[in-house]
Amino acid sequence: METSKTLAVDTLQRVLLPKKGEPHDVRMLYLIEAEQNKQRLRWPDRTRLSIPAGAEVSFQTYFNAFPASYWRRWSQLDRVILSLDVEGEATVSVYRSKHDGVRISVVNVEARDEHVEIPLELRNFEDGGWLWFDVTAESDAVVTNAGWCADRLPQAQTMPDGTQVGPFPKEVAVGIPTFNRPRDAVNALHALSEDPVVLEAITSVLMPDQGNQHPADEPDFADAEAKLGGKLRMFSQGNLGGSGGYSRIMYEGVGSTDAPYILYMDDDIAIEPDSILRAVQAARYAKSPILVGGQMLNLQDRAQLRTTGEAVDPHTFMWGAAPHAVYDHDFSAYPLGYLGTPEEQADPRKRDSRALHRRVDVDYNGWWMNLFPRVVAEQLGLPLPLFIKWDDTEYALRAKAAGFPTVTWPGIAIWHMAWADKDDAIDWQAYFHLRNRLIVAAMYHEGAGPGGILKNMLKSTYKHIMCMEYSTMAIQIEAMKDFLKGPDQLFDILESSLPRIQNVRKDYPDAQVIASAAELSAPTGAPGVPTANIGGRLAKIKKIPWAVKALRHQLSGEDRAHWQAPQLNLTADEARWFTLARVDSATVSTAGGTGVAFRKRDKQLSDDLLAQTKDLHKQITERWPELQAAYRAAKPELTSRENWGKIFDEQA
Repeated sequence: METSKTLAVDTLQRVLLPKKGEPHDVRMLYLIEAEQNKQRLRWPDRTRLSIPAGAEVSFQTYFNAFPASYWRRWSQLDRVILSLDVEGEATVSVYRSKHDGVRISVVNVEARDEHVEIPLELRNFEDGGWLWFDVTAESDAVVTNAGWCADRLPQAQTMPDGTQVGPFPKEVAVGIPTFNRPRDAVNALHALSEDPVVLEAITSVLMPDQGNQHPADEPDFADAEAKLGGKLRMFSQGNLGGSGGYSRIMYEGVGSTDAPYILYMDDDIAIEPDSILRAVQAARYAKSPILVGGQMLNLQDRAQLRTTGEAVDPHTFMWGAAPHAVYDHDFSAYPLGYLGTPEEQADPRKRDSRALHRRVDVDYNGWWMNLFPRVVAEQLGLPLPLFIKWDDTEYALRAKAAGFPTVTWPGIAIWHMAWADKDDAIDWQAYFHLRNRLIVAAMYHEGAGPGGILKNMLKSTYKHIMCMEYSTMAIQIEAMKDFLKGPDQLFDILESSLPRIQNVRKDYPDAQVIASAAELSAPTGAPGVPTANIGGRLAKIKKIPWAVKALRHQLSGEDRAHWQAPQLNLTADEARWFTLARVDSATVSTAGGTGVAFRKRDKQLSDDLLAQTKDLHKQITERWPELQAAYRAAKPELTSRENWGKIFDEQA
């Protein structure tokens, strides 16, 4: 093994300790203390760890293990250097995993009052695997300044056309659009300045403010601005949605900064600040320019990883898990090294962490956190004017087609509200979900026609009928009509679509939120109607008799006596098709628990909405080739800097 003390020249990923006050489950994202330890570990700051004699600690954790397979696949490097300083006497044990999670010992290094550098090859990580280290204190010991480092600076990158660009400096412009979340926005600004190493790499902070509740009115805004040292720039504009906010960031990032990278972040998030540096380093060391996506941790269950990567189904053109992806993984229950007992490994219903060691290749990454090389933005232009939904997917598909893939990178993450805690599939956002899905499909879907897409849409429509979600159906009808009007109107309706759709929804009972079910009459009951889901491998078979009874009820007329008082009071989780399809009314709580909607079955209304839906499906099928040609031809105009600039000038 090489013993030179000058191998590490650039830190790729710092090893960090949890922030003070973090609960046990969050601490497990950073370090795991051995159960046999007689004394607790202590850390006065995030880079210095005191380990009592005889104690052990493992860094086989989400934020501190090194995702070696990603660096092998995407980077210029063929090895990485583990660098750390040891005070006292300790044994540093390095391990690696295979793609199936099996652990392999790499090397043990005994250290006493010295700087330690351990070179580690990346050749064993073709399909997956991590590197990590454990420390055993032989005497009272202190580990400081640990990190995974490169042994050389990044080299030039190869563009898809073969030209060379870079290398680029460790600099980034961070953009955070905000809309009526002034407290969240200011918290995000504070987070950017809390780590001086991260702040040094941030050249600009770009914040489009699209609401009427402004971050500048928060009492500590001036303090947050001052800590950023003149790097913050605010842009007031109308509510152009996420695509308008992020387009402004890219517009300004390319036009008024020299930053080689532009990083998008949502405002309603919490962040591990080092994720910003990690994203920049992954992009700098890539063989060719890539988009680097951050993963999503659950803001309300902070040890839970929401997803490791996503893809677009080529048949239905709908979001879903990428091959080998993992959803809703709880690191507090199943740490990165937990492989389960032989019995658990044999049962596909049991959870372990094996799948987290397999590299996942994706189509796109959500814009809760996503980094773009400047050279990509200059070549591809700005996002589509879609307001919200599918703008991130479209940009990634556009980039992929041009030779710039997206990588969802483990250990780079933010905490964000999970999708399950939102009603965005049925509230006003359902309009944008559907309209924009069709627009992006027209641009990128390959195949004989939209049959798979429309079949999938119709399946969802029937679920909306069974769940008495008539407002959702109504605005989805508007979405299809607007899609059929073609691309020329997209800039024109960028600001007007939302108020128009909200006006459509307001007269439907399922869109009217009441503060509490207690304001209504007590539920009259629905004997025999299931409210709990069935799990297990036979769930679909067990639901067949429920489906038969639901269909029989749906074919009959409603009993409007049940419109006076709900039959059931249901939580959002209980509001499944097999329950709601067998009643004529129910209250359903919002996903956030802030109120309820009193849903009422109306067979004539559902029949009318279904007939309109099917007619629009027919029109889409007949006009699909024409619409594909129109939307694909319009893409350069819809994404041009000049046209977006006109929109921003109008907002001034």
